[in-house]
Amino acid sequence: MVEGINVEVHRDYKYTIDVSKGILDKLERYRNLFFRYEKVVIITDENVAPLYLKKVERQIEKFGCKTQEIIIPPGESSKSLSMAEEIYHHFSEYNLTRSDAVIALGGGVVGDLAGFCASTYLRGVDFIQIPTTLLAQVDSSIGGKVGVNLTKGKNLVGSFYQPKSVIVDPRSLKTLKDRIFNDGMAEVIKYGCIYDKTLFNKLYQSTAEELTKDLENTIATCCSIKKEVIEEDERETGLRKILNFGHTLGHVLETYFNYQKYTHGEAVAIGMYHITVKSEKKGITKYGTSDKIKEILIKNGLPYTMPYLEQEKIEEILFRDKKFSGDKITLVLLKEIGESVLYSMDKNQLVEFII
Repeated sequence: MVEGINVEVHRDYKYTIDVSKGILDKLERYRNLFFRYEKVVIITDENVAPLYLKKVERQIEKFGCKTQEIIIPPGESSKSLSMAEEIYHHFSEYNLTRSDAVIALGGGVVGDLAGFCASTYLRGVDFIQIPTTLLAQVDSSIGGKVGVNLTKGKNLVGSFYQPKSVIVDPRSLKTLKDRIFNDGMAEVIKYGCIYDKTLFNKLYQSTAEELTKDLENTIATCCSIKKEVIEEDERETGLRKILNFGHTLGHVLETYFNYQKYTHGEAVAIGMYHITVKSEKKGITKYGTSDKIKEILIKNGLPYTMPYLEQEKIEEILFRDKKFSGDKITLVLLKEIGESVLYSMDKNQLVEFII
């Protein structure tokens, strides 16, 4: 087991991220956590439910905590206001109170949606993350960003709402299809690019077998990086913006193709490479950095080439990005691998980087 990572978001709010193989079979270690609640509502999707739902329910019920379940369709289309409304109705049927809790059991969509519903129902119900995909384990389950999409853009409705605990079992990744695992590797690579050259070099140099054996430590490294960032900047007013490397363009690609063509990680992968090619040409990034990113993306089964996009439609999506402040947006670029830099630019300058 990787020793629990204690996250102190601010002086009055702390929680632990536990990364441990087989932890989903050992939830008795969370007896004191679940004893607080009369009941929990577990939100999961149709892919994850047959694998883990009953196992989790049985263990929690041993503590005298009643369980209810909500199973949603998999995929980004479930991260919507209409699905949130449906979940609120279930909460009401189950008589969920502030003395109860919500568990997100699944990937990033489940975590974002369940967290958003927990943050808004009764003005806030306790929330626990049990992520089962690599992307959720290293990124979306940590830091308190929760929300849903609108047809006009990704994550346009949401809040900051920290979980009470994050429980990470790397063994759950064995059931993932290659594409979904690779989706998460894009976020792992991102951490190496923006913050940790040693992590990037390990990913760059290691064989697939070596990375698999060391996956628990890799996940813990990513969690530790995000912990450091959110402790300094929970609300994304400064340092936390570096976590958006590749995401400005990535969100455009996801929305442009209505979440059908690319997974989140695939879109971010293209964004990281494309932005770095542009920043190299402008002399911001050390020459050769984009080639390293390209090689590591190929090694991990991720795309890097930009598809054809209509400029008018790109701008329509791009200029609704929630990261805009007035006419300015902060774009994350690299000086070199392991060192990121924030650039404030107007819409015209941004278009030069994106298109």
